[in-house]
Amino acid sequence: MSEKQTQLIKHIYERFNARDIDAVLAVLADDVAWANGMEGGHVHGREAVRDYWTRQWAIVSPHVEPVAFRKADDGAIEVEVIQRVFDLDGRPLEGQSHGLKDKTVTHIFRMEGDRIVRFDIGEAD
Repeated sequence: MSEKQTQLIKHIYERFNARDIDAVLAVLADDVAWANGMEGGHVHGREAVRDYWTRQWAIVSPHVEPVAFRKADDGAIEVEVIQRVFDLDGRPLEGQSHGLKDKTVTHIFRMEGDRIVRFDIGEAD
């Protein structure tokens, strides 16, 4: 994993937390496969990612903080993140019915050149 890749992924988290969808979409492949943390499965393509985040941000306010980066044996970049989820007023969630909640998870990025082609969510080690 290069320093450029690490900086790119850090930038993605900064822009996600700032709700700057366009800045994140700019580094995704046109046909990206992106994990749907709320409902399961994946969404496909930049506009599907935009729609997913727009729906997500209408009901919760997630914040993700990367704390560790490592390269997997298959070349993927694994990022351990602290995921915190708040209501739209900034209060911690209680009794949510979707899959988003406070926890530490592993985000897995697969890249081709300077584009993210696939994003998955795993459990933290």
